[in-house]
Amino acid sequence: MGILDWFKNRPAQFDPDRVSDEMLRGAVDKAITLTNPRLKLLPDCHKRLMPAVATTIEFLRALVHDLPAARPLSSAVWSSDPTLRAFFVAASDIPGLLGRADNLRTLFDKFPELDEACLVLGMAFMERQVFGMVVHGGVVQRDVAQTNVSFSDHGARICGSDESRLRRVAAVEAFEYLLGQALAEIAEDRLERQELQGSRSLIRARLRLLQQQGPGLGSMFGGPPARPSEQARLNAELLENERQLAALGGGESVLEAELDCLRTVLGNPQRYLRVEPRRLRLSSMNVLVDDTSSEAAADVDFSLAELGGSPPMRRAFVLARVARGEMPPPQQINFNDAGRYL
Repeated sequence: MGILDWFKNRPAQFDPDRVSDEMLRGAVDKAITLTNPRLKLLPDCHKRLMPAVATTIEFLRALVHDLPAARPLSSAVWSSDPTLRAFFVAASDIPGLLGRADNLRTLFDKFPELDEACLVLGMAFMERQVFGMVVHGGVVQRDVAQTNVSFSDHGARICGSDESRLRRVAAVEAFEYLLGQALAEIAEDRLERQELQGSRSLIRARLRLLQQQGPGLGSMFGGPPARPSEQARLNAELLENERQLAALGGGESVLEAELDCLRTVLGNPQRYLRVEPRRLRLSSMNVLVDDTSSEAAADVDFSLAELGGSPPMRRAFVLARVARGEMPPPQQINFNDAGRYL
């Protein structure tokens, strides 16, 4: 199975309810194929990699199991849902987000019988120290140190037909993210040792292509995937990259170093990916309120992901449910307006 095949039917690659021998073998094969297929030349490669892969799978099973249930995402409930009011400045921001969710629109188009779908809503999260005004005991106090919380850069690029499928996809893409971190460290090690210049450039190209072709956690928390035309070009380059890697010779010590790197990353997934639940008591202005305060406030729950790779990333996210009726109509090109710029 080639590298491109592993990006198809992601939900079938992970089962959060049970770990089968077939799933373990598939995960090991995927780790080898996405990093360097020549690792198979090493004695007992699969057997040596299996414990590290099993560690990552157990880590990811616990991660997706502990995520809170998907919550409704709707402009109609924005005014009555403190969490949505904390995430979005106005109810009209929600249709704007969904209008940019091309994968969600494609899912609804592909399955006309689907009335509802699930997605990962990812957001930039920032806490700022500010000075504001509070009322304490009927007395107005000014210039009081406060913590203001903001959510921005909303994205909804990972979706599924139901919550179970969404959790499976999230786990698979977290696995791909860890493989990307292993590739980055392998490339860095090659750079330091100044060995196998051609192979090093192939590894670095492979990392770049993998990051763009395979969403990993990049599309969940970061930038959008490449356009179809760009993906077609990347697919061709990736196939050529695989051909060159298969034909490339190299010392066994180099492959051993790559395998050790892969085992280290997958054996210690918590170094590269941390997800923790957060509950903040926020006022209507998204100011952090103390539990003892009498000021009107509400609890806001979300998860905070910290990706320790290069570059590091910190994003808030929730699982959400969206009804088909919430999707705004696709934007139409105004050719009259466009013609004015020709």
